[in-house]
Amino acid sequence: QVQPVESGGGLVQAGGALRLSCAAAGSIFSINAVGWYRQAPGKKRELVASMSTISSGGITRYADSVKGRFTISRDNAKNTVYLQMNSLKPEDTAVYYCNVLDPLVRGTNWGQGTQVTVSS
Repeated sequence: QVQPVESGGGLVQAGGALRLSCAAAGSIFSINAVGWYRQAPGKKRELVASMSTISSGGITRYADSVKGRFTISRDNAKNTVYLQMNSLKPEDTAVYYCNVLDPLVRGTNWGQGTQVTVSS
């Protein structure tokens, strides 16, 4: 089972940057495509960045709202996935989660997430 542990969130002014980290035990991240999701108050959880496995080319994809500002990466040796967030905007305020993309692998397992708050 996936048990992600997210960290790195915080309060930052608009235009600032944060780097989120997400760790999981074992090799679950290295053998699966992974993604960063976010959920703002009153809104559904949305996928903002994803990355295929390294063996599949490490292809990254981004939601239009974060393209050019966010970068997803992974360190398989550390079983960790990162999200570098630059030029942050107030609308980026949300709880950020990471997980594998495949719902059959993910099941209903989600971490606690990490809160990102961007002040104007």
